[in-house]
Amino acid sequence: MNKIYIPDGYTPILDEYDTQRAIAYIKETFQDEFASALNLKRVSAPLFVTEASGLNDNLNGYERPVSFNVPAIGVEAQVVHSLAKWKRLALKRYHFTVGRGLYTDMNAIRRDEELDNIHSIYVDQWDWEKVITSENRNLDYLKLIVGAIVNAICDTNDRLHVHFPQLRTNLCREVSFVTTQELEDMYPDLSSKEREDAYLREHKTAFIMQIGGKLKSGKPHDGRAPDYDDWELNGDIMFWNELLGRAFEISSMGIRVDAESLDRQLTISGCDNRRSLPFHKMLLNNELPLTIGGGIGQSRLCMLMMGCAHIGEVQSSIWDDITVEECQKAGIRLL
Repeated sequence: MNKIYIPDGYTPILDEYDTQRAIAYIKETFQDEFASALNLKRVSAPLFVTEASGLNDNLNGYERPVSFNVPAIGVEAQVVHSLAKWKRLALKRYHFTVGRGLYTDMNAIRRDEELDNIHSIYVDQWDWEKVITSENRNLDYLKLIVGAIVNAICDTNDRLHVHFPQLRTNLCREVSFVTTQELEDMYPDLSSKEREDAYLREHKTAFIMQIGGKLKSGKPHDGRAPDYDDWELNGDIMFWNELLGRAFEISSMGIRVDAESLDRQLTISGCDNRRSLPFHKMLLNNELPLTIGGGIGQSRLCMLMMGCAHIGEVQSSIWDDITVEECQKAGIRLL
């Protein structure tokens, strides 16, 4: 179902050439800013993993991975949804110590994604993960890291305006922290998405916390796989997107599960069958480091800072005929 939205009077701010220059500038600048702020080193990462490894991100549990057989080694491989689990294993394999972490360019295909202005079947993000201590597994530390990421985003946006003064996106550095239960209590008659819109319309920059578990209404705010984020210590970084008139998610992140929270969340989710997978066995046996991590959308960040109406203006993907036609009529250049 087509869900494209064309803002009234929208005209792309940059021409084709400057669009490409701005995309490159944002990506190069931000990864340096946030890697420095969080003490991260770049590593190479897989495009696909074996199905039997249990390393693929199950997202909300219903998305189908793109899979293919590899006759040369007789296994079934899956294109990654994200690297949420792989990164934690990599920290152990590469001998990262407390306070240090990694980041990587993650490219994924999410075949079941509903297409609209901000969703594509092609996903590009910076996946990152950092080793922490047991004392860091608390909300104060989570908020500290969120603040560092938001500052890196705002610093990049400020530097972008120097090079491209015609861009006009203003971002608020002050982060408002709110739990999903607090949102439900504030806006009981609204859907989860509508609650985010209502809150971000007022607060401009927010971290929506504690996503995955059921709220008082009996429904979760949004889906989260049970085996990477601790549902009590996670959340989404969001900015208010004035052009689209909506809350705009830039990052899903959180303190990762330890053995206790993984055990609890697997049972709650009815996913006890995963306990026998190699990654999960290591976690339950306390053989992996305690970590915090997340993903930061590259195209989303470019779209926000450049004031674009559609994610297809900053990434090359495929779209339905209606989207292509409506964008052509509106002068929106899909790459």
